[in-house]
Amino acid sequence: MRSFWRTLNAETCRTVAVMSASVLVIGASYGVAAHGAGLQWWQILTIATVVLAGSSEFVFIGILAAGGAPILGALAGILVNTRNFGYGLAVGRHLDGGPRLLLGAHLINDETAAIAAGHTDARRARSAFFLCGAGVLVSWPLGSVLGSAIGEVVAHPEWLGLDAAFPALLAALAVPALRDRTTLTAALVGGGIAVAASPVLPAGLPILMALAGPAAVEVIRRRRRDRQAPSREDAGPLTVPEVAR
Repeated sequence: MRSFWRTLNAETCRTVAVMSASVLVIGASYGVAAHGAGLQWWQILTIATVVLAGSSEFVFIGILAAGGAPILGALAGILVNTRNFGYGLAVGRHLDGGPRLLLGAHLINDETAAIAAGHTDARRARSAFFLCGAGVLVSWPLGSVLGSAIGEVVAHPEWLGLDAAFPALLAALAVPALRDRTTLTAALVGGGIAVAASPVLPAGLPILMALAGPAAVEVIRRRRRDRQAPSREDAGPLTVPEVAR
């Protein structure tokens, strides 16, 4: 435990605290929506704790509110949550095997993946990931219960603007990374795909389609780098000093 805290700095702890507070607000928005869809507080709390995936839960609640079957809502939520497969590939290399890996799989989400990606050192990334995961695991269910309570006493809870907290948080996480030209290009391409697909695809699917943008940019970048890299034949024979280096 002591080594865990040693790998964390004050900036990371502040970021996790702000992120957890934002997730609390987003959870309240989910709780309000779930209450409006007819769920009881204990059902809202159970889903928030077991699923722990905000986008999937919002999709599930949206389908229930529209009169759809729960099984269709669950399938749509699973489809939306397939983006966590990519998060797992990025974060999994920082996690050890065994119970820690299983716990980490449950804690993978937008926030934990984003904060882990900001560290190049595996130990720091792992510590930041689990600290953020613990914050989300507490703040999301707690926020959902608070939202359920708000939904019972406020006639029009949508006037509170809680639904704006989620995109605001993701924007705050993404803006610093846009200083990199490659990342900015990928974001613009992916955003364009999502906007173009939104009128014709169900909610959640445009986000998955947007992943094709960053993937295409990464493929193009790697091919360009491979073309620019000198081949072994062009580089000529290695001299003894070059081999030593």
